[in-house]
Amino acid sequence: MYSTTGNTGNTAKESPKKKSSWIKKFWIVYLCLVGFVCLIFFFISMGWMGYMPSFAELESPSANLATEVISEDGELLGTYYRENRSNCKYADLSQPLKDALIATEDARFYQHSGVDVKALFRVGLGVVTFHRRGGGSTITQQLAKNLFPRDPKAGKIKLVFTKFKEWVVATKLERQYSKDEILAMYYNTVDFGNNAVGIKSASRTYFDKSPSEINTEEAAVLVGMLKAPTKYSPRRHYQASLDRRNTVLSQMEKYGYLEKQDCDSLKALPIDISKFKSQAHYAGIATYFREYLRMWLKQWCIDHPKKDGSQYDLYCDGLKVYTTINSRMQRHAEAAVKEHVCDYLQPLFFNHIKSNKNAPFVNLSEEQTDRILWNAVKLSERYDRAKDAGLTDEQIRAQFNKKVPMQVYSHHGMIDTVMTPFDSIRYYKSFLQCGMMCMEPKTGFVKAYVGGINYEYFQFDHVKLSKRQVGSTFKPYVYTVAMQSGEFDPCTMVPNVPVTIEVPGGTWTPHNSGGYKEGQMMPLREALAQSLNQVSAYLMKRFGPEAVITLVRNMGMTSDIPSVPSICLGACELSLYEQVGAINCFPNQGVYVEPIFITRICDKDGNVIFTNIPKTNEAIDQITAFKTVRLMQGVVDYGTGGRLRGQYKITFPLAGKTGTTDNQSDGWFVGYTPVLTCGVWVGCEDRAAHFRTTALGQGARTAMPVFALFMQKVYSDPNLKYAAIVQSQKEGYSFPIPSAYTGDASGCNETKEEQVHELNFD
Repeated sequence: MYSTTGNTGNTAKESPKKKSSWIKKFWIVYLCLVGFVCLIFFFISMGWMGYMPSFAELESPSANLATEVISEDGELLGTYYRENRSNCKYADLSQPLKDALIATEDARFYQHSGVDVKALFRVGLGVVTFHRRGGGSTITQQLAKNLFPRDPKAGKIKLVFTKFKEWVVATKLERQYSKDEILAMYYNTVDFGNNAVGIKSASRTYFDKSPSEINTEEAAVLVGMLKAPTKYSPRRHYQASLDRRNTVLSQMEKYGYLEKQDCDSLKALPIDISKFKSQAHYAGIATYFREYLRMWLKQWCIDHPKKDGSQYDLYCDGLKVYTTINSRMQRHAEAAVKEHVCDYLQPLFFNHIKSNKNAPFVNLSEEQTDRILWNAVKLSERYDRAKDAGLTDEQIRAQFNKKVPMQVYSHHGMIDTVMTPFDSIRYYKSFLQCGMMCMEPKTGFVKAYVGGINYEYFQFDHVKLSKRQVGSTFKPYVYTVAMQSGEFDPCTMVPNVPVTIEVPGGTWTPHNSGGYKEGQMMPLREALAQSLNQVSAYLMKRFGPEAVITLVRNMGMTSDIPSVPSICLGACELSLYEQVGAINCFPNQGVYVEPIFITRICDKDGNVIFTNIPKTNEAIDQITAFKTVRLMQGVVDYGTGGRLRGQYKITFPLAGKTGTTDNQSDGWFVGYTPVLTCGVWVGCEDRAAHFRTTALGQGARTAMPVFALFMQKVYSDPNLKYAAIVQSQKEGYSFPIPSAYTGDASGCNETKEEQVHELNFD
């Protein structure tokens, strides 16, 4: 009994000691764990357990930022990117975007310091009870993950340490940036699918708006997509996107950002994706211009290194390229090309060639036709795939002669058909192509640039890269040489008779295409207005090809121009870019201004790193330039360009020149007003494909209407300055007369009698 009592007493006495020992052990273990965790976080923050961003990287986190191409009037024309990412600031975000993100992703965003302990506790409790309610990551933690991505091959243990790293980075970000900056940075780093990274790209892609214009229901769609961009894409999975949007709206109501009545009203609305605009390189406006600019910028990056000697990366350095293109004028130009070339001229051409068994080619042998088609075959992806598969040319040719189901392009949508690949090549070569460029005479700023009819299917640029024979559009330069000599002016009488010029191997005697006043004397201005070949040959024989070549070199032409008399009729190949730049000397009072596309380039921080100033030089004197303007006004007022006044009812001052090459392979029109210079070319990809009659294929029918439609649209657009110029007839309405000029308004010189030049070249 005593023994038992004694033992009980000893146990009772020892119990507090054991309890105290367990408490000590608990605190030791607890403090060790805390110390261990603190040590881990210290090691992580020091970068001793793997990569940890430095303060410099946190101050300027690296990201693949797209280069933006911006129009003169502030519209985003397009981007060059590896990831289509463009940054915006907090002030650029609409209030619904801010509210929707916080309500859905991190309701206590403005209360925590990067890591939400309460949310972590809730997640831990959910794991234990198997009843999970929401995630524990804050917006700042998600930003850390976006800025410094996880290793996709990491195991579970490494993933735990990666999560710890994100906590550390989130804490550092909170110290480095304000909450508003963090929210904007997060929006700039998230992927919304469809090649749209960042809210700026996403707003433009899905709703064709800037982030500041996004309303509540649109913000809910975009924020809802953050959970899974593909799964909740309104284009691919409309109902899932709608349900997710409504969930976001409910969250906004729950946290007081929306009234219940407003929330219910918004939930009843459908998602409007009618303005969805793919960010593919062939979509949007100015596609040919953007591709030419891309090539130009790649070379610019090589020629203009950063201060540290490294090269700019066009696709991830976030450059901002400010262009001279006016988005409204660009749309007018593309609409003019579509209206005349695609909707009117193309059906006419298809109908015109349907009776030709070798359409679209004219006067070609079977061997010549085969050579054209086979050369096209060798440029195709189908040929490359066949070669990679080890097929011979004979086997490939056999494949291209077999009918297969395919889709082919038309101006009104894709067509399902069955044909041989050879026939599809022939079909695509039946499309009329078009190039168009418009610039300001004084500044050299290119306002519109259309390189073709559809960049997705016809990617060759007919403004800068293509060179075609220019026909009679070259004649004004020949006339200018004559007037520059002082012997001729617009009223000088010249003979309209055949002229024979000696050339290597024989003689050359060009004739007019019609019998207009054959054998008569006429003023120089009438001869140009009627585009008479014989008068051009008369002037060429008098002054020679070298004088003309010297002139056009001063006017910016760099292409090879043969020193032969036939250049007076346009027997040389030039780009549309060269043509427009040279013809622009006349309304610009004889001064050549290099056409330019860029005004400045800024880096991602907005610093100007390049300013573009056009090259200029005085090509001809003001008086000669003015006389040529008067000559070219005659073309429009009573010559080959008369339809501009008659059919198209254009009344403001205008000058220009039509041009048509042999067999109607190329149709041209170059023209200008006092404030705009524009050129248009129309023709097929191959010169052997063309209209068979001058009535249909001349430049006055193919190219000039595009010019007319464009000018009509531009001068009637109240949002452009040109309409006001016409209405008020203020400065810029008429061509300026040089102060030293002593002639009358017609361009004739009143100080001497009209001269009659005999057919005498001695």
